[in-house]
Amino acid sequence: MKTSLLHTPEGVRDIYGEEYVRKLWVEKQLHDTIRLYGYQDIQTPTFEFFDVYSREIGTTPSAQLYKFFDKEGNTLSLRPDFTPSCARCAAKYFMDETRPIRFTYSGNTFTNTLNLQGKLKEVTQTGAELMMDDSVEADAEMIGMVIDAMKSCGLTDFLITVGEVEYFKGICSQAGISEEVEVSLREYISSKNYFGAQELLEEHKVRKDYAGVLLRLADTVLDTDDLSEAKQLVNNERSLMAIERLQALWEALRAYGVEKYVTFDLGLLSKYNYYTGVIFKGYTYGVGDAIVNGGRYDRLLSFFGKQAPAIGFMVVVDDLMEALVRQKSLPPVPADGVLLFYERGAFGPALAKAQKMRQENIRVELTLFTQDTGGLAAYARGRMAGSVLVMREGGVLERLV
Repeated sequence: MKTSLLHTPEGVRDIYGEEYVRKLWVEKQLHDTIRLYGYQDIQTPTFEFFDVYSREIGTTPSAQLYKFFDKEGNTLSLRPDFTPSCARCAAKYFMDETRPIRFTYSGNTFTNTLNLQGKLKEVTQTGAELMMDDSVEADAEMIGMVIDAMKSCGLTDFLITVGEVEYFKGICSQAGISEEVEVSLREYISSKNYFGAQELLEEHKVRKDYAGVLLRLADTVLDTDDLSEAKQLVNNERSLMAIERLQALWEALRAYGVEKYVTFDLGLLSKYNYYTGVIFKGYTYGVGDAIVNGGRYDRLLSFFGKQAPAIGFMVVVDDLMEALVRQKSLPPVPADGVLLFYERGAFGPALAKAQKMRQENIRVELTLFTQDTGGLAAYARGRMAGSVLVMREGGVLERLV
């Protein structure tokens, strides 16, 4: 057998044993917290028609999608994120619904990125979508729920950074910046590349007063007291309304009692072009990128035929796991299982014992006994078992570990 077949392709990995037990625990904590807010589970296909993730919808670039064809010749794609799929479901099954719709999901996503920088091409995401509610209270519910979810997993030292896409777009529109230039400027500002943004603005001869405000976005993270100052820097309606929205959101978050986890950044812009208003990311130490991404996408459902506002978020479970490991905050894996060996001729009574313990909700591994008892304690730990028993011929049960 070729040894190369033992290795996974670049960007994917195996997860097993204690690590996978802990990952399942983290997923359950996230899911249970989201369910407490009234969100219903949804499962969407692992692949969709390519157009669900098209450039017009504004999700992952085509070059980073895993694409293939079905037997009819349709172009399909593995999902790079869940939001477009949830939007499609809402339009298909709730076209005439006018009251709020709440979805929660968990599953793997696939991005064929060329520049990995330690990132995986296949990651697990858990998230939520709230549709048919355009209120600032809906924005606050999403952020408050994210904070509760992070805390439920044992994370205590983290920050949710909140921005408003319309503040940036309002300035660009007022300055007469083209859509093409705006996309490039968005990348510079979101990566805090001040000099790249400055060079781009100078190249396209953007007025100095507008350029000055835009450059501040690439260089400044705000405290809540700075929102009023940011409001004084603009005089277009879109940007002014964006600040007013953030100020109202701050008051709603204070009602949730989570304000210590929140800060503002008007230069926070996402690679997902479908975001239209409030946007937020979650950061913690030990991970080089955001572990939470979320925001409002009030026009996305219209691509599927339903006019509806919406907001959502997703947690990258793998990155959250990495943060918990580095912060030494993961829970211990309980050694709650039993290794039950049996000698030849003792299978019957051993099986009866195993079945009785399983009825009592005790996890039991039933295995034929060999005389080699070396390393049993280490083997038991690897199997997450707290005890090792052997059923002798004659039905005598003996404890080895």
